Amino acid sequence: MQYLLMIYSAEDAGPQPGTDEFMQMIGEYQKFTEQTQNDGVFIGGEALDSITTATTVKVRNGNQEITDGPFAETKEALGGYYLLDCSDLDQAIAYAAKIPTAAYGRIEIRPVMNFD
Repeated sequence: MQYLLMIYSAEDAGPQPGTDEFMQMIGEYQKFTEQTQNDGVFIGGEALDSITTATTVKVRNGNQEITDGPFAETKEALGGYYLLDCSDLDQAIAYAAKIPTAAYGRIEIRPVMNFD
């Protein structure tokens, strides 16, 4: 079953770009990605740019409303994701716990709906 592991944290939490700690964390992410690839569960995953680059679109009564920024005011924002093919939720949880941001943020796990 496919699971989306969404990585949430406050943008000012954890190691910050330009620091040695940030580069160490990037290395930990690379190791995690390699592990999921070697385990045969990796489908995809990417980091997202800052929430300051977000654009939100909604359509009401046929009219588009465009807003700069995320759709919700929150301290923690979606910073990236992994899409994994796990045998069950327990396996997805085990992988989520290995994502470096889990140490200072949160990882939300959602099963992907199958319409077959």
